[in-house]
Amino acid sequence: MRVAYQYKLRPNKQQIEVIENWLNLLRRQYNYRLGERFNWYEQNRSSVNSCPLICHLPQLKDNPDYYSQKKDLINTKELFPEYNSIHSQVLQDAIKRVKLTFDRWLKGDSSGKRSRTAKI
Repeated sequence: MRVAYQYKLRPNKQQIEVIENWLNLLRRQYNYRLGERFNWYEQNRSSVNSCPLICHLPQLKDNPDYYSQKKDLINTKELFPEYNSIHSQVLQDAIKRVKLTFDRWLKGDSSGKRSRTAKI
């Protein structure tokens, strides 16, 4: 008894062009959102784990979390009309992947080591 059947996609040239365009736009969106999170982390971290009685703490920047980045997709579609061709659920899934990646990077592996990242 066959439980599942695998279909092989055979897109034509126009469909290949659309798919490649979507993948390029999603890659740019993913890298931008991940860069936002790394920039926030670099701007808000402190190398000092204690401070004297009188010290100046800089104003903390807003954390670009999952929901704020999802909300910002509206502005992205207004500023860059090429993103209107991509369905909203696909863009939201890219934001979800950014969240999972950044959370995994913050947590580290079982020994507490974080993965290496490229300098931004």
